[in-house]
Amino acid sequence: MPVEVALAEVSKSFGAVRALREVSLTLTPGRAHALLGENGAGKSTLIKVLAGVHRPDGGQLLVDGEPTRFASPADAKAAGVAVIYQEPTLFGDLSVAENVAMGRHPTRRGGMVDTAAMREQAELLFERLGVDIDPKRPARGLSIADQQLVEIAKALSSDARVIIMDEPTAALSGTEVARLFGVVGALREHGAAVLFVSHRIDEVFELCQDATVLRDGGFVWSGPLSEQTPDGVVRLMVGRDLDALFPKQDVEAGDTALEVRRLTREGVFTDVSFDVRAGEILALAGLVGAGRSEIARAVFGVDKPDGGEVLVRGKRIRPGSPGAAMAAGIGFVPEDRRQQGLVLAASIERNAALASLNRLSRLGFLRSSAERSLARDWAVKLQLKFSRLTDPVGVLSGGNQQKVVLAKWLSRQPKILIVDEPTRGIDVGTKAEVHRLLSELAAQGVAILMISSELPEVLGMADRVLVVREGRLVGEFSRAEADEERIVLAATGVAAG
Repeated sequence: MPVEVALAEVSKSFGAVRALREVSLTLTPGRAHALLGENGAGKSTLIKVLAGVHRPDGGQLLVDGEPTRFASPADAKAAGVAVIYQEPTLFGDLSVAENVAMGRHPTRRGGMVDTAAMREQAELLFERLGVDIDPKRPARGLSIADQQLVEIAKALSSDARVIIMDEPTAALSGTEVARLFGVVGALREHGAAVLFVSHRIDEVFELCQDATVLRDGGFVWSGPLSEQTPDGVVRLMVGRDLDALFPKQDVEAGDTALEVRRLTREGVFTDVSFDVRAGEILALAGLVGAGRSEIARAVFGVDKPDGGEVLVRGKRIRPGSPGAAMAAGIGFVPEDRRQQGLVLAASIERNAALASLNRLSRLGFLRSSAERSLARDWAVKLQLKFSRLTDPVGVLSGGNQQKVVLAKWLSRQPKILIVDEPTRGIDVGTKAEVHRLLSELAAQGVAILMISSELPEVLGMADRVLVVREGRLVGEFSRAEADEERIVLAATGVAAG
């Protein structure tokens, strides 16, 4: 039976910090509702109120119009509310069917788990969602996209009627996003209410019928998306007009800064060659899994190539050595900032200084004052939002964590900067700030190699675009030549016309 869940003027504080201020929204059966706002706007707190993790300090939580209190996540689950987090929480050593049935395993006489019935239930749920996943296979080998679908099936097995999706498309390819949207359509057809959290405004307008906008913990607007435009929603989110999401300056490129010659890593990429000139932004475009990130890792020396060479201003650097790459003036902002770019338990100031420890040390001892000064200077330059520089970097929003990774490398004044998915999972306001920063760096003569799965970002920021397919370079386009159709055709191998 469908369920309507609503918040009426809900507030929540943590000490002196008001995370939510009189926020209202209604999740209607059969409709998808977007939750929008910059990082730090209060979206995560609102989700946790709906999920029973936090109790509101004021206002009401309503289920089918009746005031309700969720004292725990179990209460929310019993009311039919389920959350699908960005990073799935499946048990890798169990089968797909076992994960779907977790806590609700069908049993035979004598209390033994009925494996056949469990698999049949999983198959029926996947059929209902319109997807094909083998319930017998281990969860460990599933892609992120398939793991999310298993989480959705798991929620439905518990009779969830309100599905909250927190940044579900952040790590998905275009094909996987389209499949997820089909699943959301199936959920709506069966009467579920869907709350969709995303920074991708185009996806929101494609998928959702309604939206609620938060800013700095406060309620800004809620209603049908048919009443808004994408630009209007962005203005509501950030409280201002963005000067330009892609403020790319026209810069006359200088001499060749980075040369990659016939770089090869067996089974990953083959015979990759390209140049990046000073002041140029060169983008690597292509499908997820095409080998773009792996090329970047090999250029920086994280992974050792099997053949080929990398040259900086004509001088060959030692392969497989990040230290040699750093000494040559290369910086590297990796794809996964939490796992590869930061030490989450360490302080903000320590993370900002990680690439400069030698310079900040004397007689083998790190000078704390120098570390703090470096972090403070870059926090001001990048408009970092934080409480204390000594706080763990893991408490920051995704956008502010990305700024710390950028500070770590920019403090070294690199001549070449590799940025892999530089704006993944960050809000539109911070995204514009990162784009502006990259444009300014290029204007200062920094050579930038950018990997991005967002075609508007590629087209808006790159001077040249190289397309990677199955580990090979298959296309090159100037800024004037590049468009979405040409890039997609090259990335998929589909002939034009």
